[in-house]
Amino acid sequence: MLGAAEDCGWLFWRVMACGRPSGDRKRQVILFILCICVCQSGAETLRYSLPEEMESDFFVANIAKDLGVPLSQLAARKARVVSEGNEQLFRLNQNTGVLTAKESLDREEICPQSDTCTLVFKIFFENPLQLIRGEVEVRDVNDNSPVFPEKEMVLEILETASPGSRFPLESAQDKDVGINGLQNYSLAPNPHFSLSLGTGKNGVKYAELVLQRQLDREEQGELNLLLTATDGGSPPRSGTAQVRIVVVDANDNIPVFERESYEVRLAENSPLEQLVVRVAATDPDEGSYGKVRYAFTQTSERSRQLFQLNPTTGEIRVAGKLDFEEAKSHTMVVKATDGGGLSAHCKVQVEVLDENDNAPEIALTSLSASIPEDAPPRTVVALFSVRDRDSGDNGRTECSIDGDLPFSLTPTLDNYYELRTNAALDRERTAEYNITITATDWGRKRLSSQESIFVQISDVNDNPPEFTQEIYTMSVTENNSPMLRIGSMKATDADAGINARVNYALVRQEGKEQPEVSVNAENGDVYILRPLDYEKVRSFEVTVSAADGGSPPLSAQAVLRIVVRDENDNAPVLLHPGPDSSAAGELVPRWAPSGYLVAKVVAVDADAGQNAWLNYELAKATEPGLFRVGLHSGEVRTARAVTERDAARQRLIVLVRDRGQPSRSATATLAVALVDGFSEAHLRVSKEAPAAEPDGPLTLYLIASLVCVSALFLVTAVAALVVKVRRARRSETETLPTFPTTATESSAGSLPRSYVYDVCFAAGTVNSEFRFLRPLFPCFPAGLPPGPGEQRSSVCSQDAANLGAEGDWTAQGSAPLSEDTGPRAAGAVCPANRELELNVSSEQNPWPRPPGAAADRGSSAQLQSSAAPAILAGGAAPSRAAPLGGRQAVSAAPSGLQRRRSGLWKRMKPRKSEEPLPGRAAALLLVLCVSGMRAETARYSVPEEAERGSFVANIAKDLGLTGEELLARQARVVPEGEKQYLQLNQHTGDLVVREQMDREELCGQSEPCLVRFEVLLESPLQSFRAEVRLTDINDHAPVFLNREIVLTIPESAMPGTRFLLERAHDPDVGNNSLQHYSISSNEYFHVYTQRRNDGGRYAELVLDRALDREQQAEVLFIITAVDGGNPPRSGTALIRVVVLDINDNIPVFTQTLYKISVMENSSEDTIVVAVSASDLDEGTNGEILYSIFQNSEEDLQTFKINPETGQIRLKKPLDYEEKKSYEIDVQATDGGGLSTHCKVEVQVKDVNDNAPEVIITSLTSTLSEAAPPDTVVALFNVRDRDSGDNGRTSCELTGEQPFRITLLAADAYALVTSETLDREQVEEYNVTVRARDEGSPALSASKTLLVRLLDVNDNAPTFTQAIYTMAMSENEPAGRSLGRLSATDPDAGENARVRYSVVPPPTGTLAAASFVSVDAESGTVRTLRPLDYEKVPAFEVTVSAADSGSPPLSAQAVLRIVVRDENDNAPVLLHPGPDSSAAGELVPRWAPSGYLVAKVVAVDADAGQNAWLNYELAKATEPGLFRVGLHSGEVRTARAVTERDAARQRLIVLVRDRGRPPRSATATLAVALVDDFSDAFHQLGHDPAGGQQPQVAEEEMLTTYLIASLCCVSSLFLLSVLVLTANTLCKARVRAELPPPSPSCYADGDFASDGVGMGSTGTLSPAYRYEMCLTSGSGRSEFQFVRPILPSLHSNAEAGLDKSEEPLRRSQPACDRDTQAGSTATPPF
Repeated sequence: MLGAAEDCGWLFWRVMACGRPSGDRKRQVILFILCICVCQSGAETLRYSLPEEMESDFFVANIAKDLGVPLSQLAARKARVVSEGNEQLFRLNQNTGVLTAKESLDREEICPQSDTCTLVFKIFFENPLQLIRGEVEVRDVNDNSPVFPEKEMVLEILETASPGSRFPLESAQDKDVGINGLQNYSLAPNPHFSLSLGTGKNGVKYAELVLQRQLDREEQGELNLLLTATDGGSPPRSGTAQVRIVVVDANDNIPVFERESYEVRLAENSPLEQLVVRVAATDPDEGSYGKVRYAFTQTSERSRQLFQLNPTTGEIRVAGKLDFEEAKSHTMVVKATDGGGLSAHCKVQVEVLDENDNAPEIALTSLSASIPEDAPPRTVVALFSVRDRDSGDNGRTECSIDGDLPFSLTPTLDNYYELRTNAALDRERTAEYNITITATDWGRKRLSSQESIFVQISDVNDNPPEFTQEIYTMSVTENNSPMLRIGSMKATDADAGINARVNYALVRQEGKEQPEVSVNAENGDVYILRPLDYEKVRSFEVTVSAADGGSPPLSAQAVLRIVVRDENDNAPVLLHPGPDSSAAGELVPRWAPSGYLVAKVVAVDADAGQNAWLNYELAKATEPGLFRVGLHSGEVRTARAVTERDAARQRLIVLVRDRGQPSRSATATLAVALVDGFSEAHLRVSKEAPAAEPDGPLTLYLIASLVCVSALFLVTAVAALVVKVRRARRSETETLPTFPTTATESSAGSLPRSYVYDVCFAAGTVNSEFRFLRPLFPCFPAGLPPGPGEQRSSVCSQDAANLGAEGDWTAQGSAPLSEDTGPRAAGAVCPANRELELNVSSEQNPWPRPPGAAADRGSSAQLQSSAAPAILAGGAAPSRAAPLGGRQAVSAAPSGLQRRRSGLWKRMKPRKSEEPLPGRAAALLLVLCVSGMRAETARYSVPEEAERGSFVANIAKDLGLTGEELLARQARVVPEGEKQYLQLNQHTGDLVVREQMDREELCGQSEPCLVRFEVLLESPLQSFRAEVRLTDINDHAPVFLNREIVLTIPESAMPGTRFLLERAHDPDVGNNSLQHYSISSNEYFHVYTQRRNDGGRYAELVLDRALDREQQAEVLFIITAVDGGNPPRSGTALIRVVVLDINDNIPVFTQTLYKISVMENSSEDTIVVAVSASDLDEGTNGEILYSIFQNSEEDLQTFKINPETGQIRLKKPLDYEEKKSYEIDVQATDGGGLSTHCKVEVQVKDVNDNAPEVIITSLTSTLSEAAPPDTVVALFNVRDRDSGDNGRTSCELTGEQPFRITLLAADAYALVTSETLDREQVEEYNVTVRARDEGSPALSASKTLLVRLLDVNDNAPTFTQAIYTMAMSENEPAGRSLGRLSATDPDAGENARVRYSVVPPPTGTLAAASFVSVDAESGTVRTLRPLDYEKVPAFEVTVSAADSGSPPLSAQAVLRIVVRDENDNAPVLLHPGPDSSAAGELVPRWAPSGYLVAKVVAVDADAGQNAWLNYELAKATEPGLFRVGLHSGEVRTARAVTERDAARQRLIVLVRDRGRPPRSATATLAVALVDDFSDAFHQLGHDPAGGQQPQVAEEEMLTTYLIASLCCVSSLFLLSVLVLTANTLCKARVRAELPPPSPSCYADGDFASDGVGMGSTGTLSPAYRYEMCLTSGSGRSEFQFVRPILPSLHSNAEAGLDKSEEPLRRSQPACDRDTQAGSTATPPF
């Protein structure tokens, strides 16, 4: 406790520090006097004490009595207790003056681990201000028992630990202090351990276990001890913990298997993960020494792949597919090793049981892929063998054919079968057979396999073609275009190939002309050769024949009936009146009644049916309503009675129209004269023409122009046609192929059917690959009659003799390629590209060579035009296209296997069905011979790895045959497997090695190793079985699986101990296999070779001398495995023996005591110290783990240690004020359980790490703005937990605020006001009190107090504007919001709540307040009723805003409302008046442009833009004659008035305002055009004669038609000229870009001159030709299109060639057509 003088000194300096910032000397004096008073009042400190854990409101002291203060002053001076801290622990009763504990006090919670616990409080008095300090000491009671951190402590101690070893125990914790704290430990009696007590420097007692007697794990593996901790209280308290001693075992036992050998039988194909066997080994040791792990040793690589061993459980499971055929048994050695490195071995023998898991295998030896449909029964189709790899019943097989098929199986050898036919075949019913052969074994679970054999039945021509109909009826419309396709005939042939290829031809009938129809020989399309005329030929019939391509050919016939359909191609022909007469004159009396017959028009039509039905119509008449025409009769009658007003001359035009589509028509003109007497008829008829042509000169000029333009267009067309004909004539002089002259000379049909495909490239495309073919012109045999000019040197005609007999077209499809048709033909086809040839060697020729044809392997033939038709016609087609020199070569040569299979049965197949008996006898003899073929099996031997070509045996000598017989009988070797290792020389009979054979690869460890095969002979069929044994050579050295073998042996192992080694593997067998082992010289081990039951050898390592790890940690030597070959081979491996250490050393610390100083502000995870201990042992025995031991809970929460590095780090920051020092016990334990200890003392250094604390004792959060100065706002204390200068503090206020701080006591302060307050300026204050200490660096703390000021109603509301102006539209509905008034009040709450109202106007003024209303809360102004702008354009009202204070304050403002005008009034006409229907105005005929006719005057009641008026002329009789001023409304003439203008004009003037939307009114003016004003009334009151208007309209219509016709003809002429010009320019440009034209692709032949009449290939003149043309520069492009070109015959018209090609030219690109047309040396195709 500080004395009074010292307290006053501290108080003096703090008062001076608080007064310095103000700088007021007067204030310092006042504070000094106040300090003296306070020091006098605080001269003493009250001290009290009470026990802990007392109940609430426990009596502490009587404050009033101790201070000598009357009880009445306690309440008057507002005495209260303030505790030091944030929590109030005491309560003062102002009525009694008694100080009590507010709640029960726990000393351990308030002052943990402190010897004394003192609570400080202050008693605060007001009026006058006085502060008294007091202290209460809380006395400790024994209310806590000692507690161990863990209820059970586990210690692991080696059984080899020596007596006297000490083992520290965890200390107990007691929260009490002094005599009530921990005093003693005791241990329950036991024969092995005693207890030793010690006291640390901090006075804490600890205990250690001392070993008194040697431990033995075999006697007792675990000990349980009871440890008791007792304190010194009265009565004493105690706590207990269980100490469990685990005796750690030493590795002195090896694992032991339950059995030395495990024998298991396992079925092959067992599923993966299936358990085979579980080996088990036990070790009496515990812990890591008793944990056994299993591994394979001395086990082959294949067995390791098939089986997997769980290293923990010892379960052996299936890991691969077991196959009895591959290996029948597996032997494995399992090694069990414990954690100390000791091991044992056992053997596992797995016998594989055979299962039926191999399906039979079908091997096809020979197959005839195609047999004719007339083949007799028992014809051999295929030969195959069946093999099953299983044994016993699982390997026995049987074969069958699925389905009901005309085939059967015949067994020949033991596993060979023949597939034969057993019935006649019919290709038309079944063209091919998919024969499925099923082979099934005899196993319990029968397995089967299938082989599908595809047999194709070749066709024989035994079916004639059949038409789908007996009579074909086709129709064609007359005037058809030439070569029009009208339909197709279809005939089918049940045969296939060339036998099913149908050719169509017309059957010529004697004595009849050649028909107008042609039939395409290939597809049966029917064409009409020339246009037909229905009026001449209405139908006709022809007979069509269909023949197949068989030999001999079969045919059928059908009738083709052609019906010609009529077309409306004839216009009606007038009989009366005659077409030569311009107009027929008729006389009609004036008295003629209605229905009077005037005349009759008679016409006929040459067409038939509806096309000949005629209708008569009155097209035109001078008086349309006077006459009518009968629709079907053509009678012209009067429609009404003739009157005097009818014109005397009438002109009628009668239209005669048929009902065709499109309809055709003719017109008849009648001139009718209305006469009183028939004597005036001639005169009136002659004067009628001038009256009908009022515009004669204009019409005449138009007709003349139309005639001139039409004539010019016709002349141009004729000139173009002449040029075209001349060009066609020049083209006809080129060389063209010749067509046959007579259709009867060829049986190929009515259309040319021979197509030749050729490939031509443009310049620059030599290196590109051709992709498309095209048909050329047909080639004709040389025997056909020549055409005109004897030009018959075409491609095919030059070598017709090579293609077949004369006139035989089918020979082209089967003609072989020869040199006779090579270069010359290829050059003729495409001379521009002669360098590009398609070479096909004789070996690659896809077409069959005829028997006897010479084959020259060294020569090559060029592909010519006669080869392609075979492909198109269904002949032999190439199977694939192979690259040949950068081009495409065609190849279809059969493989060698196919040739062998097809040749196998050629001599065995019966020749004809006429000889069934000899064939059957031969088959029977063959079966008898074959049955004895399998008597013996030939056996040979050859060393493995023999070179290719090595001699094995002479098969011919062994079979008793010569080399010629072997060759003749096509002897060959058929292997049992898929790979051919042996080869038979048919000339010498030697069997030689074809490919090297590796015995180890083929048979593995099996002995003997046999390669089986069969020798197959034909004619007759014989088979010999043989086998070759591969003898082993010493070609493999023994190999260890691992190049380095590592053994771990503890140094405690006894001499004589054996260790099994990994064995070496040698793929050789017999004496060449592994024989013995040896090791290099060393002083510890020797090797012993052992023999297994299966003959294999393995090695065991025997220890001769005890190992010592300290002398030598590793022993290295080499093991060698040697086989018995000559010379012997060997393999080596390095053995590395690792000596395992035992735990015979304890860890040792470098220091037993570590002293460390740490600053208290050190951060978390800061390194305090790193302890270090070492252990001489290795491995786990030398691995040291560090831990904190025997420490309090607080220390464990403060520090942590890295168990591996020994670094001690902070778990949380240190605090000097809480604890000044720590003592830590660290334990180091090795892997074997041995441990040692050291101590670490940590001293905490104090730093200025605690900022001052501002503790608010009392706070008035709200203060009236009318409060006077020096009003107390808050009381607070300042405290700093640091000591010395770090704990000295001073305080101040931040910022300029109306407050100041007053010192009350040593650490007590008051916050008071320093001036008057105004809430409207500042509503609240954030007063920040800052306390700063004198440490280095200085720390400070701030406390912010929020002081709110209460409002007083001292401000009136204020409008944001003095005058508010708002606008509204007229006619706006009531309730519409116009705006919002806004008034603000600086006050708050109810004082700031503003209410709005309208101030009533003075009496007698406009009631403007009734127009609008103001919302009292929001100030929103709304309309009360609609207003009219024309009545009230604007008004003003006064509004008031008042607050809710007491008394209320208010303010006023002016609200001005402006009404916006709306366009709600339409214009009103003043002139002309709205009541008059039309105002009449007179305008002279001489009125010039701009003459004022009238003025329209209008007004609008609206304002602004809504009242601006525009005048427009809405409608007028003559729109272009008048105009109206836009703004003036003046009606003036737009041009001078003419005589042609109508006398009466009606004008409608539209008057429109500019509002939105606009409103309008109309004024009507009637204007009369007069010569003088005297005729005004007459002109206005009468209409012009209406009889002239129809006549004027008719004249204008005729003029319009003439003008339109003239324009159309002129446009057509101009378009033709432009097209012709463009065509000419395009030709010129293409001709300039193309290379010089090549010579003709054909020899100098020509077309037949008589074309249709004499064509030998039918009645259709043009053949079909497809061409591929590439323009210049397109050599590398890949687009080609085929197109037909129809050549015309020479006998057609001069322009016939161009006409026939014109449709095709239009379908080509423009440049292609021009190129053809521009070339004079190249045919148009």
